Amino acid sequence: MQLPTLMLLHGFTNTGACWQPVISAGAGERYRPIAPDIRGHGTASELAPVTLGAVLSDIAALAPGGRAPFTLAGYSMGGRIALHAALAMPYRVQRLILLGASPGLADAGERDARRRADERLADEFEASTIDEIAARWAQTPVLAGLGLEAAAAARADRLRNTPAGLARALRGLGAGALPSLWDSLGELRMPVELVAGERDARFAAIARRMGELIPTATVTLIPGAGHAAHLENPVAVAALL
Repeated sequence: MQLPTLMLLHGFTNTGACWQPVISAGAGERYRPIAPDIRGHGTASELAPVTLGAVLSDIAALAPGGRAPFTLAGYSMGGRIALHAALAMPYRVQRLILLGASPGLADAGERDARRRADERLADEFEASTIDEIAARWAQTPVLAGLGLEAAAAARADRLRNTPAGLARALRGLGAGALPSLWDSLGELRMPVELVAGERDARFAAIARRMGELIPTATVTLIPGAGHAAHLENPVAVAALL
């Protein structure tokens, strides 16, 4: 019997390899996992253009069977993209899992300010080495508190990227570049699981707020985890999947 397909979308500065702990913890036994590198990252660092439309086309092409349904999970940036994909392909995404994810910035002014900040950061990335970017991103407040093993895995994964690729991803897929989906959440009809680490107060609050707007949603907090729950507690994340 052919296993159902599970597509796993990584976060910014990660690659598809970041999902390996979850796959090894049991998700690979119940599903046929696909964990692609999103444009601007890893093996897809040089793919162009790096736009939401191009990435959604990649997702549609990677999922097997033409119009066959599949389960879609995404972390952080990958969760935001997964939400766009579920709304664009409701007939194919049969289950949606969003881990540490947001529908975007609802306020247009805030979104524009973020876009300009991301443009400046992209310029800085282009003038940096990948080692410098990896060290800098590890200090991001939302990622604070990673254990030694998870931090080492996150760093090794970031080093699979290139400065130019990450700059393109920031410009094309950042929170300032993508439209808000807060007003579209009520359109989701497939089962939606909103997941956050129990120490990730910001995204736990976002998950609860989203849960009030999605009729089919459940909210789950991963014990002992912060924002990178798939690295901090992969067993719990695999069990949820």
